[in-house]
Amino acid sequence: MTVQTGPTRDFIGYGANPPCDVWPRINGAPARIAVNFCINYEEGGEHSILLGDPQSEDRISDVAVTARPGRRDLNIESSYEYGARVGYWRLLRAFTERGLTATVNLVGAAGEANPIALRAMIEAGFDLLPHGWRWTDYDAISEADERAMIARSIAQIKALTGAPPLGYYAGMPSPNTRRLLVEAGGFLYDSDTYNDDQPYWSPDYPGLLLLPYSLDTNDSRFARAGGGYQTGAEFERYIRDSFDILYDEGDRMLTIGLHARLIGRPGRIGALYRILDYIMSHEDAWICRRGDLARHWAMAFPDPRL
Repeated sequence: MTVQTGPTRDFIGYGANPPCDVWPRINGAPARIAVNFCINYEEGGEHSILLGDPQSEDRISDVAVTARPGRRDLNIESSYEYGARVGYWRLLRAFTERGLTATVNLVGAAGEANPIALRAMIEAGFDLLPHGWRWTDYDAISEADERAMIARSIAQIKALTGAPPLGYYAGMPSPNTRRLLVEAGGFLYDSDTYNDDQPYWSPDYPGLLLLPYSLDTNDSRFARAGGGYQTGAEFERYIRDSFDILYDEGDRMLTIGLHARLIGRPGRIGALYRILDYIMSHEDAWICRRGDLARHWAMAFPDPRL
């Protein structure tokens, strides 16, 4: 039997003694919760034979389709295009009209497909988190190809912002992804984990912060058959319930994943407005970018191994 390599599994974590008083001070006291919104910028990086893929896309869309080997699927292509053409602008306004920023989970090829919306988000102060060069399963490509794609994402974000990215989120990582990030150098954090409500340091790589992402507080559930959201009100209720528990517990983080082709639809965007307004009504909630969250944790709780 082949032994699987990759990240160490950890079933213990912080246990009964998670870190306390962890977030920046707001109005003289530490914030009770950190909330980070991640806008997944994927449209134009999905599977397409026009990009040399062997099949069309079949995931995370309002259009329920099966992949077409060697052929285009115009319905799912149009569904993704809606996010790029319309949805991103609705999301941008939702945040900027409230004086808020968010994080852009940037698929490199998608950024090239629609640089106008991406530039508007950068100018609005959103930070960029590489989300792979393509919206694909990195376990299905070679280590050399994945290494090259990571390097390409780093170069893209340097060109766009003048600085290298602080973190990385493949979404569908390979067992090699985390090691390749460390080998590339310069990364403070990796978000390819879902196992905690607080950041923690990688057991395998000193100095690499693991900043958990979330697939439940995530609008991708609109596109899951049989177990997802059907209306914006359901999404809003789930986010509010999650926020309330984490707020009451204190010292936790809440990541909310968004997709322009999903939450950017007119029947759903109102739920995002209400979520933002609800969280903003709590003066001791810290709404932050992912890079801000990682930098704060690294300063407040430095890795003791370094």
